[in-house]
Amino acid sequence: MNKEEKYRLLTEQIRSLIEGETDVMAVMANVCAAIHQEMGFFWTGFYRVKGDELVLGPFQGPVACMHIPFGKGVCGSAWERKETIVVPDVEQFPGHIACSSLSRSEIVVPVFSMTNEVVTVLDIDSKELASFDETDRRYLETICRLIKC
Repeated sequence: MNKEEKYRLLTEQIRSLIEGETDVMAVMANVCAAIHQEMGFFWTGFYRVKGDELVLGPFQGPVACMHIPFGKGVCGSAWERKETIVVPDVEQFPGHIACSSLSRSEIVVPVFSMTNEVVTVLDIDSKELASFDETDRRYLETICRLIKC
């Protein structure tokens, strides 16, 4: 099964899994578990906006940074810019925050409230360089739009 087919099935699985659930933390926990299990990424999780920083939320993978300031690293930059950031080589991203030296590439997708404010970001890391492309961006943005905050 190619990446597009895997994402298509994953998106439908997540849609069914979270339908009718009102607890956002439970939704985020199952969304990151489903993505992580199906796609086999190194680290998959959420950072939640709390004041002027992002705080670690539900995740799958090794231990992670617990606090990320606004505008710092890939996650803080995606929050600041209000857009998805794909990083083929994290060592080439200015100000990258290295929570793990094993992470080589990354994608961060913001999740928006009904008033278009970023409330959390989905952060996914890979041990391989250039793991993420337009297919990942498109499907992960679709999945993040399913999360109602």
